[in-house]
Amino acid sequence: MNPPSRSAPAESVRPRRSLWVCALIGAGLMAAVDEIVFHQIPGWHHFWDRSTPAVGLLSDGLLHTAELLALVAGFTLLCDLRRRGALSGGHAVAGLFPGAGAFQLLDGLVNHKVLRVHRIRYGVDLLPYDLAWNAFAVVLLAIGAGLAVRARRRVGTGR
Repeated sequence: MNPPSRSAPAESVRPRRSLWVCALIGAGLMAAVDEIVFHQIPGWHHFWDRSTPAVGLLSDGLLHTAELLALVAGFTLLCDLRRRGALSGGHAVAGLFPGAGAFQLLDGLVNHKVLRVHRIRYGVDLLPYDLAWNAFAVVLLAIGAGLAVRARRRVGTGR
C-alpha cells in the first residue's frame, strides 16, 4: 500500500490572492518599520500621544501586536498559496509595495492629520516630515502599481 501523498494537488495560479496576501505582509512590514524607526529608536512619538506616556507605551504594544498578527497571517496564507501551487510570484512581489504604501499613507493622512493621534515629531516644522512621509507612501503605491501591471502582462503572455 502506498502512503498518501503529502502535497496537495496543484491549483490554478491565483494572482489577485497572491497580491492581497502580500499586501497584508507589506502593511505589517511597514508597521514594523514605523514602530522601530520612529517609535522605539528615536522615541519621536507613540501610536497614541494624546494621553500619558504609559498609555502611549501601551498603544505601541497594541500596534506591535497588530503588526505581528498581520505578518503571521500573511506568511501563513503565502505558504498555503505556495503549497497549493497557486502562488503568482510577480503578483506577490507587487503586493508588498501597495500594502506598505497604503499603511504609510493611512498613517500619514488619517492618524497624523485627521485623527491627530500623533505626529511624526514634536517641536519642529512638520511640513518637510509630512511631505516626505506621504511622498514616500505614494512612491511605494506607484511601484506596486507598476509591478502589478507588469505581472499581469506576464501572466497574459505566459511568461
